[in-house]
Amino acid sequence: MNLDVLQWISSTDLGAFLSTVVVSMAPVLELRFGIPWGVAHGLSHFAAFVAAVIGNMIPIPFIVVYIRRIFKWMRRHLPQLDRVVDKLEAKAHLKGRKVTKYRYLGLMIFVAIPLPGTGGWTGALVAAFLDMSLRKSLPAIFAGVLIAGFLITGITFGFTSIF
Repeated sequence: MNLDVLQWISSTDLGAFLSTVVVSMAPVLELRFGIPWGVAHGLSHFAAFVAAVIGNMIPIPFIVVYIRRIFKWMRRHLPQLDRVVDKLEAKAHLKGRKVTKYRYLGLMIFVAIPLPGTGGWTGALVAAFLDMSLRKSLPAIFAGVLIAGFLITGITFGFTSIF
């Protein structure tokens, strides 16, 4: 392993790094909140970016592969959550219309836009409901997460450099 990488790892606050990973795994928050969180907790912009991307990507394959089964199970065993499932499915189908025309490129662009209602979680829902394969949708979502991460890191860097 390169000495620079070892120095970077040893100089990074592990608690702040791991909390940034966990925050970035949460739906809605994702890396849009994770990167500023990590920087606010003492991580370098680069370390916050890495932690947030890792955290944002951890749930994505599970969502693409299992969300439809989970929703089906919820409808059968937890009927009181039908409205929640209906809302999530409607959101995925609505967002899916924007992605359908360009498929994987559209999915990547959709995930890359760092606005509420976009991101890795929603992109994974869209991929699942459009029956996109994990093998093809995962790289598109990952590329979108990287682009969004670069944008949010740039905004965070600009904001923190002002103060």
